[in-house]
Amino acid sequence: MALYFLDTSALAKLYVREEGTDSILALTKAEHGNEFALLSIATLEFRSAVRRRQRAGDIDEPTASEILTLFGSHREERFIVQPLTEAVIDGAARLIDRHFLRAYDAVQLSGCLTFASNRSACIFTCSDEVLLQAARSEGLLTFDPAAQKTSA
Repeated sequence: MALYFLDTSALAKLYVREEGTDSILALTKAEHGNEFALLSIATLEFRSAVRRRQRAGDIDEPTASEILTLFGSHREERFIVQPLTEAVIDGAARLIDRHFLRAYDAVQLSGCLTFASNRSACIFTCSDEVLLQAARSEGLLTFDPAAQKTSA
């Protein structure tokens, strides 16, 4: 049993088929007993990602709406949600000073670090190598579902 903190790139793989979907879906099988956490702002990022795919023609509107509805129920029932707080924002600012990160990536990583310090160790899960490297240098275990690779 493990606790996985999903950034939006990993979260999307649960709902839209892409590279890494199979490996992240395997983690969700009940027999593994894994738990999943996300930062509250991932709700907004996820909606944006789904609607962008809809507008690009990758998925149709009914499918996009179904995905968003399903995620809404999962968010309440299956995910532990780390709130976006001033402490998370302050931590993100410090991460930007130490690493070559985009703002939302720094917020995601800070959310995971805050979550881990308040609850328990977790595995930061995403498919962005720069963000994964920053997470590892901050002492987190990482998992890249696209590469199917866990690293310390």
